[in-house]
Amino acid sequence: MITRKRLAAGVCGLLAAMTVALLPTPALAAGEPDADSSPKVELTLDVSGSMRARDIDGQSRMAAAKQAFNEVLDAVPDDVRLGIRTLGATYRGEDRKVGCKDTRQLYPVGPLDRTEAKTAVATLTPTGWTPIGPALLGAADDLKGGDASRRIVLITDGEDTCAPLDPCQVARDIAAKGIHLTVDTLGLLPDAKTRNQLSCIAEATGGTYTSVEHTKQLRDRVHQLVDRAARPLVTPVATEGAADCTGAPQLKPGLYSDREKFAEHRWYRVDVRPGQELRASVSVAADRAVNNDYGVLLRASTVHGREIVRGAEAGNGRTDVISSGLRYPKAPSDAADEDAPAAETVCLQVSNSFSAPASVKTDPGMPVELTVDLVDGPSDASDAAFFGLGHGWWLLITLALSGLAAGLLWGWISRWRVTVWRTN
Repeated sequence: MITRKRLAAGVCGLLAAMTVALLPTPALAAGEPDADSSPKVELTLDVSGSMRARDIDGQSRMAAAKQAFNEVLDAVPDDVRLGIRTLGATYRGEDRKVGCKDTRQLYPVGPLDRTEAKTAVATLTPTGWTPIGPALLGAADDLKGGDASRRIVLITDGEDTCAPLDPCQVARDIAAKGIHLTVDTLGLLPDAKTRNQLSCIAEATGGTYTSVEHTKQLRDRVHQLVDRAARPLVTPVATEGAADCTGAPQLKPGLYSDREKFAEHRWYRVDVRPGQELRASVSVAADRAVNNDYGVLLRASTVHGREIVRGAEAGNGRTDVISSGLRYPKAPSDAADEDAPAAETVCLQVSNSFSAPASVKTDPGMPVELTVDLVDGPSDASDAAFFGLGHGWWLLITLALSGLAAGLLWGWISRWRVTVWRTN
């Protein structure tokens, strides 16, 4: 009897061991991403003395940054490895050599413990210098390893105070290493010098520059950049628009980059087949000081110059990027397949009305990003573009007929009321 019990116990133990061995490891069971394939972001925050200034929504720049950080940390995607680095956060003295080494990693790049990260941010007090160059080098080192996207988000209210280590040259050196690291810069109420320096840093690495005046704007932009790191990136294809449609480059669906001088017109060509809809958009970035009141125009026309549809947008100096778009559905063909007409060549014209002070260089032109997509055209009349309302004619005719009908109805009612009144 005892032997049988021992044998049963041994069999149970063997089965239990086999079951445990066959179970997935906790990390795999939880679906945790591999650290080497996880996107990495390091928020690099200026904590220099100038961050004490109280000019953002009635609070100090430091308080606005802390508030924005806390809200961003709550929304960081689970698969993003996030870290925080500071510059100018510890040294209060006047020794430039010491002050220009004042950068440290506040929170290591890795899985995010939101409570711990918020606690670390809460301890920050505006203190010293603005060593942007050394901070970028440190952040690049923090993000080493892995083959996923890597992004530095630099937030500062002033230009670097530690030249000759030029942060723009540091950014160029980082880009030259070919490690696919992007630096996005955000300037808190920046002056012209700060704007130029931050624009140069971003441009060198393929990043973006944003001028920030409000806490919500800072929060939204940082959240957008962190979220962007978690998504697959599409690298724009460099192209060069022509001075007219005849010599314009032929574009297929995709994302393209170009440069356009002030008040210049550039042309591109897209083939649209019957039954397809062309969707195009353009963004022009004001990467230097420009005059207020500007606009961008995206225009589609035939090769003979007849305008098909256009999209336009105007700005007044409150944004660094202005965008517009258009849609052009081409009606399907009723002909048999062998007699189907060829694709129509649509000419896309990109124009801008930017101007700048005489001291601003106009060469190279401003960065342009052009998106081209071809999708199946609308199949029913519920789509406004199917009716051609983008041209304006159908809308005008509809309003005219509606007004005529309403006028006739109101006249009939008024005459009926007068007749009834006279009768009574």
